[in-house]
Amino acid sequence: MIMDKEIRVPVEPKTATPAAKPKMATALKDIIVFASVTILVFILSYFFDVFSFIVGRFEQNPRALKSLDEIITLLVTLSIGFAIFSWRRWRETKKESAQCISLQQELLDAAETKAAVERIISRQLRSDMDDLKQAVKEMHHLLTCQKKIIP
Repeated sequence: MIMDKEIRVPVEPKTATPAAKPKMATALKDIIVFASVTILVFILSYFFDVFSFIVGRFEQNPRALKSLDEIITLLVTLSIGFAIFSWRRWRETKKESAQCISLQQELLDAAETKAAVERIISRQLRSDMDDLKQAVKEMHHLLTCQKKIIP
């Protein structure tokens, strides 16, 4: 009997249960939180003149700069929010890529295992066939010898 070095059994990939209720996508949750925080910051910046010193510099044209502090605060909030949103999406993508690579490796391992098992089975079948041929030859030889001995 011919044995290969090692036989690895492939592991079934984990699948989600069909009864699990679908969760709201994290991207959608982030957008909702982001929009809420942005609106809140815009409202707060309207009541509190955070950037009033900028308006003081531009007193020459006060009507054009009436809502400058709200706009700047809104833009800063938007930029920070988009940065956090992008970072979280990057982190999710990185995690999904690692999972894909892991699953691909499992597939490669399963393919190697299948090929090894097929080689072992093929060798064993050839060995069994050779043993069977040898047994048939020996039986044939014994039968021919018996015919010669018994008239």
